[in-house]
Amino acid sequence: MNLAITLVIQGVVFFLVAWGVMKFTWPALMTAIETRQKKITAGLAAAGQSQKDLEEAEARSKDILREARDRAAQIVDQAGKRSNEIVEEAKGTASSEAQRLVAQAHEEVARETTRAREGLSREVGKLAVEGASRLLGREIDPKTHAELLDKLAAEVARG
Repeated sequence: MNLAITLVIQGVVFFLVAWGVMKFTWPALMTAIETRQKKITAGLAAAGQSQKDLEEAEARSKDILREARDRAAQIVDQAGKRSNEIVEEAKGTASSEAQRLVAQAHEEVARETTRAREGLSREVGKLAVEGASRLLGREIDPKTHAELLDKLAAEVARG
């Protein structure tokens, strides 16, 4: 065979195959490539949007944490102030209660002192009557001489 005819036939077959590929296979291949490119573009756009959303969320979380710390500090300050108020109130209450108890104790001491003096006066009066009865050699009746005993007790009480 002749080399020229072989080359012509191979050229015709090449062009027929090229034409068949361009007519039938190439559009399907281009559609697949374009679809893939669209998916990649959409994925990159979504990744970019996700990155922005992540940055915004981090900024919001930092703001929320800062606000929470500020609020916690305020609460701690308020609790400290309230505890100081409670302590001061308790000190005032305890002080007034202590003053009341001291005054009450002073009153009780005064009453007991008065009772003791009265009791001692009666006892001195009895002893005086008993001593006088021994000196006089006769018995003195405390009921009949009550006025005298009262005067004696008053003199003893004065000092």
